[in-house]
Amino acid sequence: MLRARRSLGGMVTAPHYLAAEAGAQILREGGNAIEAMVAAAATIAVSYPHMNSIGGDGFWLISLPGRAPIGVQACGPAAALATRQFYADHGDEAVASRGPRAALTVAGAVAGWIEALAIAREEGGTLPLSALLADAVRHARDGIPAPYSLASRIERKWDELADIPSFRETYAAEGQPPEGAIFKQPALAGTFDQLLRAGLDDFYRGDLARQLAAGLERGGSPVRLADLEAYRAQRVEPLSLGLNNGTIYNMPPPTQGISSMMILGIFERLGVTEAEGFAHLHGFIEATKRAFIYRNRYLGDPARMDPAWRNWLSDDLLASEAAAIDMARAAPWPHPSEPGDTVWMAAADRHGRVVSYIQSVYWEFGSAFVVPETGVVWQNRGASFTLHDGPNMLEPGRFPMHTLNPALARLNDGQVLAYGTMGGDGQPQTQATIYSRHVIYGQDMQAAVSAPRWVLGRRWGSEPMNLKLESRFPPELVETLVRAGHDLDLVEPFDELMGHAGMLAIDAQGVVSGTADPRADGACVSA
Repeated sequence: MLRARRSLGGMVTAPHYLAAEAGAQILREGGNAIEAMVAAAATIAVSYPHMNSIGGDGFWLISLPGRAPIGVQACGPAAALATRQFYADHGDEAVASRGPRAALTVAGAVAGWIEALAIAREEGGTLPLSALLADAVRHARDGIPAPYSLASRIERKWDELADIPSFRETYAAEGQPPEGAIFKQPALAGTFDQLLRAGLDDFYRGDLARQLAAGLERGGSPVRLADLEAYRAQRVEPLSLGLNNGTIYNMPPPTQGISSMMILGIFERLGVTEAEGFAHLHGFIEATKRAFIYRNRYLGDPARMDPAWRNWLSDDLLASEAAAIDMARAAPWPHPSEPGDTVWMAAADRHGRVVSYIQSVYWEFGSAFVVPETGVVWQNRGASFTLHDGPNMLEPGRFPMHTLNPALARLNDGQVLAYGTMGGDGQPQTQATIYSRHVIYGQDMQAAVSAPRWVLGRRWGSEPMNLKLESRFPPELVETLVRAGHDLDLVEPFDELMGHAGMLAIDAQGVVSGTADPRADGACVSA
């Protein structure tokens, strides 16, 4: 039987084991959960560069005992030169998705570390930056065995990315690295060394910022030094929704966190009493469709959204959407869909602090444009902007719609639960699924994460936007879904397409439980 790991000394879960080890070591040295997460975040930027980077964005949900949860929004806006005319002048009919013109937003992840560490110091954190970045520097300089996920993604996307010189130079100078080959990133090690010498703020307002800005401009990106210098991460109030078993929290727009909450709010009102049957899967799939219709039509920079979005979690709206679901027949689909690559991680310390964190470059390898002398691959988050009117229309200083959304819950039994996943459109769907399995239906969290999953929508820009099911679902259940009108395809067992999910919780007695996803190279490591 699958069981979660348990500990009294704190724990870190991450989709790559080196990141989990780095965070757990910080806990062993007396650091708190926030400091541990910075160490894990830096390390996973080295070990999983296809999924995230310090040239990407990040979002934090932090639960501190006796305080309301804190959100840290570390997503960057469009550069001042990133205008619709800029893309028209280059002959683009849409925002570029790869290459330097796809690198059009400020990278917010490091600014998020800065703000999170300010909270860590408020909580008594004292560990120096040298301790937090030690593993990241070592692994970048000495190398790591290339994980299957990295090697397979380079191979899969080679034809698309190999003509971007900085990509080939950074990730495949000697050809596509096979799984297990020693993969070194000396330029990125030098960047971390610079951050250790000058401080994290140097990424935005120092020598490293000038180096990054010069390289971005030289390559053809619209991002300039002034864009970096103006940027700071922000503390924000998370969204919350009361459910039968407790209160869930997620990030506000421009993230799709509200979609994850809507799915659970709608599903709870369907009154499904048993897990894993037709009603469970069909109910979640249809709830996802209802939530995604709102997301696809209206979600973007909150300054541009209709203020009515604040009613999306109201009892009346959730009940109305639940009532619109036919529990026997599938509603028509698809609607526009978003791919995405991301890492989700969580940490808890023995004092009850819990962190749910997500860090991303959007598509695998983001823009695939690297400022070569820094080793920093820049995100393509701005590729989700449109060049036509709407809530996600490109304008300088605006935030694009984000698929990123870390989740947190404070349960009625006293537990604090962090949960999440990578995977673009799959994030809110998988969050809701693993939450329901564990919290609503009482499955062990490892069983909830390892069980077969589904995802509705296109992934990584190549698959159709229909329903995908892991082939481990019972054939009779699959047949019932087809008869109900679901357009679906079966994928391999434990397919990475289903995301890299995880859960971590601390109970009222201080016992920490956690799990990692067998679909990734991850681990759940005790302090």
